[in-house]
Amino acid sequence: MQEYILELSKYFIAVCMLFYTFECFWVFRYRDEEDQKGSYLRQNIFMFLIQLCCFVDLFLVSREMEYVFFYAFVQIFLLAALILVRTLYENINRLLLNNMCMLTGIGLCIVSRLSFQKAVRQYIIVMISLMISLTIPYLFSKIRFLKKIVWLYGLAGIVLLSAVLILGEVTHGSRISFSLGGITFQPSEFVKILFLFFLAGALWEDISLKRVALTAAVAGVHVVVLVVSRDLGSALIFFIGFVFVVFAATKNYWYLLAGAVGGSAAATLAYFLFDHVRIRVLAWQDPWSYIDNQGYQITQSLFAIGSGGWFGMGLLQGTPTDIPYVDTDFVFSAVCEELGVIFGVCLILVYISCFVMMMEIAVQIHDRFYQMIVYGIGIMYIFQIFLTVGGGIKFIPLTGVTLPFISYGGSSVMTTMIMFFIIQGIYIRLKKEGGRRNGAAERR
Repeated sequence: MQEYILELSKYFIAVCMLFYTFECFWVFRYRDEEDQKGSYLRQNIFMFLIQLCCFVDLFLVSREMEYVFFYAFVQIFLLAALILVRTLYENINRLLLNNMCMLTGIGLCIVSRLSFQKAVRQYIIVMISLMISLTIPYLFSKIRFLKKIVWLYGLAGIVLLSAVLILGEVTHGSRISFSLGGITFQPSEFVKILFLFFLAGALWEDISLKRVALTAAVAGVHVVVLVVSRDLGSALIFFIGFVFVVFAATKNYWYLLAGAVGGSAAATLAYFLFDHVRIRVLAWQDPWSYIDNQGYQITQSLFAIGSGGWFGMGLLQGTPTDIPYVDTDFVFSAVCEELGVIFGVCLILVYISCFVMMMEIAVQIHDRFYQMIVYGIGIMYIFQIFLTVGGGIKFIPLTGVTLPFISYGGSSVMTTMIMFFIIQGIYIRLKKEGGRRNGAAERR
């Protein structure tokens, strides 16, 4: 009987994920939020059905009661997020909220399969992140000086990154983290937020060549410090974020061209300066010739994706732990191996639907400062997904960045959740301003 349940659940999970993903894009055909409510409700149903099936599979295969208890705690988080956010903030964007919960739930499930101890730590950080993030929309409605401390954002970011460069711990050859009281955190994740606020503050009302050059100089210091720290994945994300925010502010295609030329030159220079970059390029070009050393990670990742097939091998029935650092750099491969390629493709589409919604929100914003913050968050977010998934499937050389909400990593999940709630705060502000304009028009 157990074998039948496990086999059928693979197909049921894939079907639920397909329907959930369909609803992610179906909502865009409606402009009235009342018409979107049905899609959001169906998303919630599919999300909880996927959670139930995944944790039932984990329990049936392992026979460990810890998965039952963990399932209960994960559902408490999901319900609390859905109910609390909508209770506190009436005008919340429900697609971003649903997708945040969906991705976080999948992440906790996958990490618990890979390492239960890490999943417990991740769960605690997720709960703390939610409590912090719940305050952000309220703060956005009250704080009025965000545009006035532009250079403080830039200075604070440089100081934090420099502190890591000098005092941080070396992890896999890169100096990227601090440890305090047994808790490790990665400041570059939080500096992303300061960096975006700096870019938006510097360019929202002055896009002269002098201002762009000055902004580029400060942004360049951020990138150089990250490169010296050998955190090249983060350096690339910061650089891309800078280029596209400048383009969003100026609408000047020459800046895009300059960014492409400068990025290509920097990548070439990094290839000659850093041994680990050459190793990753070598592993990307021909991993099969170096399968026992440099190409081991990527070949194991490809084996995992291939062995999963369309519907996956089932949770706890594959061997994703054969991939080094699978819970951080290669979690997408673990998802494809045990939940299937269909599930993995749908996961990418869910991420893309978030990006599309972010861009739609940005287009509607009249305040240039907040508009560029949303643009920047969207670009950094989708580019990080591209780097993680692209590296795992051998589309591009591996960069060693996490998959938002799913990979193990407290700093990453907390920063991404804060970014989502920053957008929510801006969205709520947009809806209120729209409501006031409509009310004034009706009175006239």
